[in-house]
Amino acid sequence: MRAARARLNLGSKDREELIGEYIIEHGATVRSAAAYFGISKSTVHKDVAVRLKDTNYELYRSVKEILDKNKAERHIRGGEATKRKYLTRKKISERRDCGGA
Repeated sequence: MRAARARLNLGSKDREELIGEYIIEHGATVRSAAAYFGISKSTVHKDVAVRLKDTNYELYRSVKEILDKNKAERHIRGGEATKRKYLTRKKISERRDCGGA
C-alpha cells in the first residue's frame, strides 16, 4: 500500500487530478481506483465528484462520463457475476455426482 500511496505524492498535481487521470486512462471504477491508490472508495468519490470539479473542470467532465458509464453498466456486471457463481456451483455439484457413483 505504501507504493500506491506514494503515487499520490508524485509531482505537483493534486490527488484528485491523479485519480481522475487514472480513471480516464484505465476506464477504472471508483472501487478499482481506490484499490490502486490504497484509499477508501469514499475518498475517491469525494475527490473526483466534488474537489475535481473545483480544480479542473474539464478533467471532471471526462471522469464523470466514465463513472456514469460504469454506473449504467454495473447491473450487467452484477448479473454476470451471479451467473458465473451459479454455473460454478452447478459444475461442482455435477463433479460430485459423477465422482461419487
